[in-house]
Amino acid sequence: MQDYQVDYRKFMDGDSLAAALAGFIAATLQAAVTARGGASLVVSGGSTPVPLFQALSREDIAWDKVIVTLADERWVDPAEPDSNENLVRLHLLRNRAAAARFVGLKTADATARQGEEACRQRLLAIPRPFDLLVLGMGSDGHTASLFPGAAELASAIDPDSGRLCQAVRPPAASHERMTMTLPALLAARRIILLVSGREKLTILEKALATAPRSAEVLNEMPVRHVLAGAGSPVTVYWAP
Repeated sequence: MQDYQVDYRKFMDGDSLAAALAGFIAATLQAAVTARGGASLVVSGGSTPVPLFQALSREDIAWDKVIVTLADERWVDPAEPDSNENLVRLHLLRNRAAAARFVGLKTADATARQGEEACRQRLLAIPRPFDLLVLGMGSDGHTASLFPGAAELASAIDPDSGRLCQAVRPPAASHERMTMTLPALLAARRIILLVSGREKLTILEKALATAPRSAEVLNEMPVRHVLAGAGSPVTVYWAP
């Protein structure tokens, strides 16, 4: 089990972070389009990435050759405010980025468990590995919907499960979720962890302070699974 791989990018404020990261993501996607004829971007929800999405939506690249999808989703109607799809459509899939193709994780099934197969088929249609993955982190150390204490965590992090997605019911959060599994997340060519505020920086430092010597340590703060398992350093973008 290797130690954590982290490369920090710290900024004075959120606007400068959003501009820099949007430029980096746009360049990465355009390079993928040039090299392979298309590109894929996996993003996360929450309030933190909104300025990034707004800046990225204005970048001048071949958006019609880019597929955008989600690392995880709440099992709610895509029109509801709690929906990550709703967030992405409002703030990213506009301006120039309106030309991108979006693949949502929420299906018409009544539960996330019932929707696993349909969601898997959607993800199978996206060329992998994904070119770029942007993750966030919760105050409990969760990332995507890999929650500490969730009954489904063991299955979602299993490298041999063959799953691309997993239904999850968080122990202390609203709504059933659909999440990409850890092996699907780790298969991305580049992984970015986007955090903001000193509280989140403290949480990240706590995650990094304990070496990944056991499954128990990793499961305590599931973001550790990503930081320890990535094939190349996870780039942390942070601003106060």
